[in-house]
Amino acid sequence: MKKIILLLLALILTACSFDARSEVDTNRQTWQNSGITHYRFTLFIGCFCPFRDQMPITIEVQNGEVISMTASDGTLIPETDPGYENFTRYATIDRIFTTLEAGLSGDADEVTVTYDPIHGFPSEIYFDYIKDAVDDELSFTISEFEALK
Repeated sequence: MKKIILLLLALILTACSFDARSEVDTNRQTWQNSGITHYRFTLFIGCFCPFRDQMPITIEVQNGEVISMTASDGTLIPETDPGYENFTRYATIDRIFTTLEAGLSGDADEVTVTYDPIHGFPSEIYFDYIKDAVDDELSFTISEFEALK
């Protein structure tokens, strides 16, 4: 009986994983089908991080390359900024999708995501990397998305 319960539990968890994976794939396809190659958005990275005072940042992307990143006070974020590497890691919609997929593949104990209903990109993501740990959570909020010409 115990083996049957464990098997059923494993099947349920696997099915949930496939559902989340399917949802990511569907929304990534929606994003890719939009054909948007030049865009701007505001990104809020929520974490126990030293760069919180710069949030949210505004990012412009063209053809997969970051054109500019601006801190909340309106100043450009230079490559010499201590948070620059962290910001660029999440500075395109494709990189956000990659981060989400890694979390869903087992990097995080808990992942919740909300997708933009029009373009399919993740508009809110919450990661809890270690369920019983403190200050390991990471969240992203994408807002003010604008397709540019």
